[in-house]
Amino acid sequence: MLNRILVGYDGSEPARKAFDYGLDLAQKYGARILVLTVVQPPDFSEDVETEALVENSRAWHEKLLAPLKQRVAAQAIPVRFEVAVGHPAQQIIYRADRDKADLIIVGHRGKSLFQRLLLGSVSKQVIQYAERPVLVVR
Repeated sequence: MLNRILVGYDGSEPARKAFDYGLDLAQKYGARILVLTVVQPPDFSEDVETEALVENSRAWHEKLLAPLKQRVAAQAIPVRFEVAVGHPAQQIIYRADRDKADLIIVGHRGKSLFQRLLLGSVSKQVIQYAERPVLVVR
């Protein structure tokens, strides 16, 4: 039974598809959705620079969520939108655990093999470390 769904969202086409899957499942099961987008702070910078970058990025992420908010405004599906700060996979897993999500839905960005080997992917990390079902949408 699905009661709570977390959708990781970054504005990409796979993330939009993941959001659509989440809406569809929420309608079918009467579930609530948390749409989470994550601001990833830079690795190396001054504190003042980091704070300004995070605030600018947070504002950009809020704008990224605006079209989704408009889409669900007329629907009877309870959807919550959040902007978190940190590593995307860690934040997705943390929020899913905190909110006791029954399912995590993320998009697959389609990085090249070299990029996946060098950097990993958020979806791969979520699958590897989450202690709940994960649906990856391409």
